[in-house]
Amino acid sequence: MRLIECDTFPFEFLSQLAERESWRKEIHRPIYHVHKWWAKRLGSVFRGILLGCALPADAILSSEFYKIHSFDNFLVFDPFMGSGTTIGEAHKMGFTAFGQDINPVAVEAVSTALGPLDRREILTAFHDLSESVGTRIRKLYESIDSHSHTCEVLYYFWVMQATCPNCGKQTDLFPSFVVGRNAYPDRKPEVQILCPACGDIFPSPSLAQIANCRSCHKEFDPSIGSAHGAKASCQHCKHHFSIIDAISCNNSPPRFHLYGKLVLTAGGAKEYLPATTQDRKAYDVCSQHLNEEIVAGRICLPKLALMDGHNTRQAMSYGFVQWRDFFNDRQLLALSWLRNGIAGIEDPCTRKALMTLFSGTLEFNNLFASYKGEGTGAVRHMFAHHILKPERTPVEANVWGTSKSSGSFSTLLRGRLLRALNYRETPTEVNGKMGMGRVCSLPLSGRIEEKWPVDDKTVPRGIYLRCGDSAATTLRSKSIDLVVTDPPFFDNVHYSELADFFHAWQQIGNLVVKSTRSLAEVQDSDASNFARKLQDVFSECHRVLKDDGMLVFTYHHSRDEGWVSLSQAILEAGFLVVNSHPVKAEMSVATPKSQAKEPIQLDIIIVCRKAAQTSTIDEITPMDAIDAAKAKLERLRNMELTLSRNDQKIVLYGQLLTTLKSTSNASHLTDYVEAELRQLPPKRRETVISNKQYLLFGAA
Repeated sequence: MRLIECDTFPFEFLSQLAERESWRKEIHRPIYHVHKWWAKRLGSVFRGILLGCALPADAILSSEFYKIHSFDNFLVFDPFMGSGTTIGEAHKMGFTAFGQDINPVAVEAVSTALGPLDRREILTAFHDLSESVGTRIRKLYESIDSHSHTCEVLYYFWVMQATCPNCGKQTDLFPSFVVGRNAYPDRKPEVQILCPACGDIFPSPSLAQIANCRSCHKEFDPSIGSAHGAKASCQHCKHHFSIIDAISCNNSPPRFHLYGKLVLTAGGAKEYLPATTQDRKAYDVCSQHLNEEIVAGRICLPKLALMDGHNTRQAMSYGFVQWRDFFNDRQLLALSWLRNGIAGIEDPCTRKALMTLFSGTLEFNNLFASYKGEGTGAVRHMFAHHILKPERTPVEANVWGTSKSSGSFSTLLRGRLLRALNYRETPTEVNGKMGMGRVCSLPLSGRIEEKWPVDDKTVPRGIYLRCGDSAATTLRSKSIDLVVTDPPFFDNVHYSELADFFHAWQQIGNLVVKSTRSLAEVQDSDASNFARKLQDVFSECHRVLKDDGMLVFTYHHSRDEGWVSLSQAILEAGFLVVNSHPVKAEMSVATPKSQAKEPIQLDIIIVCRKAAQTSTIDEITPMDAIDAAKAKLERLRNMELTLSRNDQKIVLYGQLLTTLKSTSNASHLTDYVEAELRQLPPKRRETVISNKQYLLFGAA
């Protein structure tokens, strides 16, 4: 028996590390943050999972966690590779790792992060780019400060417009007239406010109810703009109208008005200013230059169109039908110059690294990015809400960047690529209250094997990556020791719908323009389709696993059908769940979680073996599972974790999976909960049901 199969598996230890890592994942594990991917899991958790799979039942995880290991006799496969967490953590401990993902954007990012990177070559190429294309891009972001001196622009501020159906004039869709505020208002309460009458931008000591413009002396409430949810009030005739109706009737993306800027003066000070006529003329020159470059064939823009889907529908209803519609003309011009400059780099590894960095830059330089204010990274990237939500007050950042920029190409070089290089050379683990500190892994090799092995010959500690459907691999039967992964979960979020944003730029120049979408992608809003697709991949995992191998993965879902479909996929693929463990998964204040009524901050580690190999394992009754769930919840509470009802629910379901032996009772997973409810006194049962507390969820 392995450590991870035991009830004594110390998930509290991993949860404590995960709590620390989750606050700055990009600092603690930068190799998984070179490029955007969704639902990234914590490296400390997966290091613990891999150790739990390789170590015997009596091992002490807290001691083994900080040792340098070399499990060169273990082969690990991740069929849902995503950002590469399993692959990177396995490689650090000497496993031979196979990673496959159906999405080419994910595979390209992992290949860059874990593949060959030469610091000197990258810095030399970056310097050359800075002197050539960087100089041209910086010229696009020059303006005049309040003293009529030439200055660099950090950010331009835009507002979406809609045509009033009553008077036919353009209305600025301001949710409020607050331009910027500090991320720490208790320490720096000053805010920047736009006057709706004269257009001046002025500071206010705090977000008071009434503001008084320093230029025209208009008094107004800065928190109330012209746009309120789905409705807007015309600034000219005061007519109220539906924003989406006004925009969609144009059959084109909405217009945007340039109203302000944040500049960096020659003395290094930041200054908020209203946009001038000269600023708007400079933008018009960019539009003209862009058209000339396209006509002359010197630049090419993305050709991929959006396809209807849950994550694209809202953007398409606003008229964004081509991925290039997500950028204004100056952004398209600057990004095209930058991409052409990178494409001309001779060294293929350096070119690939900087092209991946360019792709990541797109996330912060588009019409869906917004301004967070000062005190932290100023640019809120376009996927902050995990959807393509049209931004009514987008920020246009300086694409190349300055010494005080956020989200620029030069900033991301330091914050992503060079940071990842440092980590690869000296990988450290979360340790102590301040986070990192202990080196307990060999340096990453920086090598990706070109071909998957067709026989038993694998490179020790080798990394093998492949793009394709994981329901059909070329791995030999019974060749893999461990399958460790984090599968997509049943819902409406299709990563490919979002990944197409990057893919549209990555395939510029290809004769055939393709979406990353695939019918085989294991994400579906239909529970039966999700179960079938996941079962296909798990069946392939069953084929390639050795008889004594294990399938271990993390999962969570708030809806019952998500767990029923998961259980069906596991059982139909020939596996049984032998144990499950809760573990801290995400920062509790992450945007999607902070907006949920009962947020889930836990993942459940599901431990499976082949059904044919579990005959000697004692049968677990529903009551055994319920008692185990209660005990594990108590262990989490002893850590002083505040658990939502959904957190408690998924711990229960994770344990109930261990009771299932066939698909005939998988569909009745929730019956166990109902049976327990029937044991409660009537009044208590009514309270529990009405509050959706089920049986473990505390006092009403």
